[in-house]
Formats: sequence, C-alpha cells, structure tokens
Amino acid sequence: MNDEIQAPAQRRQTLVLSALRHILRPLVRLLLLHGINYTMLLEELKRVFVSVADEEFRLDGKRQTDSRLTLLTGVHRKDVHRIRDENVAPPEEFVRASLGAQLISIWVANPDYLDEAGQPMPLPRLARAGGERSFESLVASISKDFRARPVLDEWLRLGIAHVDEADCVCLNTEAFVPKQGLEEKLFFFRMNVHDHLAAAVSNLDASHAALLERCVYYDGLTAENVTRLHQYATQQSMNALKAVNRRAMQLQQEQTGHEAATQRMNFGVYFYRAASDAPASEDAPTSNTPTHQEPA
Repeated sequence: MNDEIQAPAQRRQTLVLSALRHILRPLVRLLLLHGINYTMLLEELKRVFVSVADEEFRLDGKRQTDSRLTLLTGVHRKDVHRIRDENVAPPEEFVRASLGAQLISIWVANPDYLDEAGQPMPLPRLARAGGERSFESLVASISKDFRARPVLDEWLRLGIAHVDEADCVCLNTEAFVPKQGLEEKLFFFRMNVHDHLAAAVSNLDASHAALLERCVYYDGLTAENVTRLHQYATQQSMNALKAVNRRAMQLQQEQTGHEAATQRMNFGVYFYRAASDAPASEDAPTSNTPTHQEPA
C-alpha cells in the first residue's frame, strides 16, 4: 500500500517499526557475538511484553487478567500465566557493579575524600588505620551486605584501583568504566541504554514534559578530526558529569529520610564514530553539511 493512502494508525506503526529496525541493529550484533539466537531472544521478548503490559497498561478499577494480557501482547495465555508467576531477581554481578558505581560517585564528590586540588585521595585500606576516611568505612557506609576485601579484590582485578606502599587504596579512574569485566560493563549497558531509550520514548509523547536528550552530529570529517573531537568531548563531558554528581550528592544528603525522596535520575553523554556510509548510519543525513539536534 502506498504511504500516502495508509491509515494514520497504520502509518504510525510503519514509522515506529522502521525506527525500531534501525535501533535493533547494534543489539542484534551484540546477541550474535555472544551466541544468542532469535529463539533465545523470543523468550525474553515474551517476558518483556507481558511485564510492560501488566505494569503499565492497567485499567482503572479492573483486575489485570491473563486473558487481557494475551489480547494486548499476542503472547499465549499459558505463557502469560507462567511469566506472571516468575520472580526474576537481578544477577548478583549487577548488584555488585551498582555498589562499585556508588562508591566511586561518593569518592570523587564528597569533600571528605578529596585533596586540596579536588582530586580523590588515597584511602587507608582498613578502618583501624583511617577511621571514617578509609576504604573499609566507605564500603560499609553504602552496604552491609558486601565486605570491603572482596570489593577491593574485584577492583584490583578490573584495574579500577591499586594499593600503594602505605597500604592505601588509590583510584586509577574517576569513572566506573573498567576495561575488563563483562558483568560490570553489562550493568551500565543495561541501565544507560534503557534510560536513554526511555527518555527518547517519553519525548515522543506530546502529553509528557520533554526530558533532556541532546546530541551534536557532524558528517564529512576526517578520522583524525573525529579522534580530536572524541578527546575534547571526553574532557568536557567529565567536567559536566562531575559537576552534576557533586550537586546530586549535595541534594541527596539534604533530603536523607524525607518521605518524598523516592525518585531516581540518570544523566549521561555518549560519543559514537563510524564511516559515513556504514550500515549503522543508513538512516542518517548523507550530505557533508554539519547538523545538530535542536533542544526539545
């Protein structure tokens, strides 16, 4: 059917599916790299369809039934019933990675852990040596479920920190971005891609207030210039991230114990590079005219 004579609803579905096909390319690449095929993905899609429909598409005053979820999602009623009975907890690796991210956020923002230049100080490994300003106390302030030693061992393995001659733990990086450790990388992949996509989806709904979602896009650059821009963007983004981190920590401490403190936020930036004619850019402008996304 010609696009011009498609019904509005069908036209919207066509546009959404076309955008989704483009979005899924890097995700399918990830799946194939790790030996996950279509059949394995299909089972996860069933879970997500049922979960989203069950939680976000309820009718006021009416009980959510398996039959209605089948009607909404197209997932067989037997599978709907099975999925609703499941209790899937996040993997322990993701819980540990979340703890690591929180520890570094505090370490690089809390004045108690910074030197005169505003850089994260080496922390005595044990509380008996450093008291409240020790790595052991820092871990204990976040979680009683994880001891400092296993956390430190994992950080040493991932290259996030090292222990100096004075038995102090020193950060090797100001961001929890380990070069190794698939579990830790997947934790941030899981959170950041979800939140970025959720913000973009929310912005497609005119009834919602626009959320921050910005990008700068340029075509027709040399590889050398893209590398220089990557370095510049990394520096500028770290400045912004550290500033937001400090402000968020300040507000969080002011609101500790407040009954309305039930919200979370996520602020991030990204940088991507590819050849202008790469498949991943098949829907992007093809001219060499510089373009950028205007504020929402």
